[in-house]
Amino acid sequence: MTSRSSSSPSPPPGGFLLCACQGGAEVALKARAAAVLPAAKPAAWRRGIVSFKLASSGDTGAALSADLLERLVFARTAIHSLGQVTGGDPATLAAAAVELAGCTGFANVHVWPRQFEAGPHGAEAVAMATEARRVLLAACGLEDGIEAVANPGERVLDVVLDTEDRWWVGWHRADEPSTRWSGGIYPPAGAPLPPGKVSRAWLKLDEAIATFGIEWGPRARVIELGCAPGGACQRLLEAGLDVVGVDPALVDPSVAAQPRFTQWRMRAREVPLRRFAGVDWLLADMNIDPTSTLESLGRAAIARGTAIQGIVATLKIPDWSRAAELPAWLEAFRDWGFVPRARQLSSGGREICVVARRAERAAGTRAVARARPASGRRPLRSPRARSRPAE
Repeated sequence: MTSRSSSSPSPPPGGFLLCACQGGAEVALKARAAAVLPAAKPAAWRRGIVSFKLASSGDTGAALSADLLERLVFARTAIHSLGQVTGGDPATLAAAAVELAGCTGFANVHVWPRQFEAGPHGAEAVAMATEARRVLLAACGLEDGIEAVANPGERVLDVVLDTEDRWWVGWHRADEPSTRWSGGIYPPAGAPLPPGKVSRAWLKLDEAIATFGIEWGPRARVIELGCAPGGACQRLLEAGLDVVGVDPALVDPSVAAQPRFTQWRMRAREVPLRRFAGVDWLLADMNIDPTSTLESLGRAAIARGTAIQGIVATLKIPDWSRAAELPAWLEAFRDWGFVPRARQLSSGGREICVVARRAERAAGTRAVARARPASGRRPLRSPRARSRPAE
C-alpha cells in the first residue's frame, strides 16, 4: 500500500468544473456561477450536480480559487471534472475511474451520492458511498483505514455515484474545511443526530462553526432569537458561552437546566432593545420569511448601546425563485456595519447560513446602491431607514 503523499504529478486539470449542491438548488447555483464565473458555461447537470465548461483547460486552476465556494454560495464542493465511467460492478468502475484520472498520486479518496440529502434518509446513501470508497482505495493502492476527511493540501480523487453503473470522476486539492469532506458534506450530516442532542439545529450550528471558523471569544454572551427546542443553544453552551434563548415556547428541559442558560419567553420583536446591551453574538434560525428574520436581527444590530460583534443567521428560502434576493439580503448586513459570508450548509434544508462579523468601520458608513432583485420584489430596506422602535 502507498502512503498519503501527494508529491506525484497532478492529473490533467480538464476543461470542466463539477459542483455538488443540494437537490433543487441547481438553478440558483447556475445563476450565481453566471456572476462569479462569467466565462464558464453550464454543461451537463442533474439533480445534485452541475458541471461548467471553461474557456480552456488552463482556466481550471483560476476558477478553483480559495474563495470560490463562498462566492457560489450554493455549491457544497467544486472539483476538476474528468468525465464519466461505466461498468457492471464497483471493481470495474473503480479501475476505470483510476485509469481516467491518469495519475496514482492521490492521498485520499472522496465518494458521495449525487442525490445526498441530510438527515436519517441520507444514512443509506452514505453506506453505499462507504462501500464504493473501500473499493476505490484498493484500486488506488491506499490503505483501507484512511480517514475520509482529507488533510489540508492533499490531492483527492473524487467520485460521484450517479447510478449503479455510472460514476462521475474528478479531483481537487483539499484546502478550506468543506473541501476536506466528501462532496462538501459535513461528516455527521448523513447520520442520525448524536445521542443527547435535542434538535438538528445543534448539527447545523456545529457545521457552521467548522465551515466558517467561528471563534466566539472567552465567555461570550450570545442571544438566539427563536431558540426552541434549544439545539443551537445546546451547542453554544457546550462551547462554554453564556446563552439567552428567546422564544414563547419552552426549550428542552436538558437545556433549560443549564446554569449558563436563560430563556426570555417572548417573540423576537418583543425584546426591549436595552436588553441587547452587552451581547457579543446574535443568532437566529426562525422558520419565517427571510425578510422578517432580517427585520428582527436589524433592530437589535443597530440599537443604541449595543456592540454586537457577530451574527449567525439562517435565512429560509420559501421558494427557489427567492434565491435571487440573496444579494439584497447580504447588503442589509453591510448596512448594519457587518461583513457577511454565506453558504448553504449540507446539514440544513432549503436555507442559507450567513455569518457576519462587525466591520472595522462604524455602521452606516457604506452607501451602496441596491438593484431591484430579479424576482421583482422590492429591495429589503434597512431598519435604519425606518423610525427606531421604542425601547
